[in-house]
Amino acid sequence: MRTSMSDRLARLRRHPRHLAAVALAPALALILAACGNAAGAASDVAGADGNPAAIRVGYFGNVTHAPALVGIGDGHFEDALGDIDLELLAFNAGPSAIEALNAGALDATFIGPSPTINAYVRSGGQSVRIIAGVTSGGAQFVVRDGIETVEDLQGATIATPQLGNTQDVAVRWWLHSQGIDFNPGGSGAFVTPTANAETLTLFRDGHLDGAWVPEPWASRLVIEAGANVFLDERSLWEDGQFIVGHLIVRTAFLEQHPEAVERLLRGLIAAQDAIAADPEGSFTTINYQIAAAAGAVLDDEVLRRSFDYLDFTLDPVALSVAAGQQHSVAVGQGQDAPLDGIHDLRILNSILTELGRPTVSAHGLGQD
Repeated sequence: MRTSMSDRLARLRRHPRHLAAVALAPALALILAACGNAAGAASDVAGADGNPAAIRVGYFGNVTHAPALVGIGDGHFEDALGDIDLELLAFNAGPSAIEALNAGALDATFIGPSPTINAYVRSGGQSVRIIAGVTSGGAQFVVRDGIETVEDLQGATIATPQLGNTQDVAVRWWLHSQGIDFNPGGSGAFVTPTANAETLTLFRDGHLDGAWVPEPWASRLVIEAGANVFLDERSLWEDGQFIVGHLIVRTAFLEQHPEAVERLLRGLIAAQDAIAADPEGSFTTINYQIAAAAGAVLDDEVLRRSFDYLDFTLDPVALSVAAGQQHSVAVGQGQDAPLDGIHDLRILNSILTELGRPTVSAHGLGQD
């Protein structure tokens, strides 16, 4: 049965960490300074039953993170976690979430592939593991009126959510593939990492020529600011499938608390099932969580359009992760290193087998 708005508010009052996490996100540097390595140690200590007292999870206020938002808002994670507390922290883009995870302020996070790859490679394959897919698709390159061809992008100013995030890498790689310099001294296109909410304002005010952004920001730019879709990123990938969001955990947490990770995954599966059963019925929950995390309430028209570009899937679309690394290297945002162990899908596949569902594959990039 769906949770009412009053029930969700009551849940937040019973668990003030949910509201505190959203309020604290803009002051991430203070959080990290306060947490330090001691924060990581605290959640790695097991209780009498072997489980941690809490699991700290990051997420974004984006429609691409809809399963996370529904899992949070409708209590699927709390129900699955049982006596393990859920502590939440909202982010604008992936590199900040990785910073928090590396500092021990997070145990797991919903995130895009580029920051995940960078974290994995820079740690020599030690720091993180991808444990499930979340969302495929849901990223578009939108532009102002008057830009109709690749040649029109010479001299254009293009926004992305954050330097080194998944969309930032995507636009730089695509511009590179089209023979267009980015961040040039003269001609070419200028890529400017900008917070998503600011991108909408700047675009409306005529200070941006385009933006490569995830949902709901692409739909908001189209519906609210008159942007035109220049490129749907799905057109660049085989069968239109590319991972835009997956669930990762600190490797140490995965090794020390596999039962807690299993419970988190069961909550994710329940959230995915709820969205699949009633997509538009999930809009209220998604909207409420986006408003809490990003300060915006979305029209159903925006949500409906966003869903048209998204595929919520537990499949990590592993081959697109490998391709994403190649793109990062090509544009100077990543290192060329093996990704052989970046996925650990064993717990997810064990649950899927138990439920009688098809398992998913790491395609040689980890354990199935």
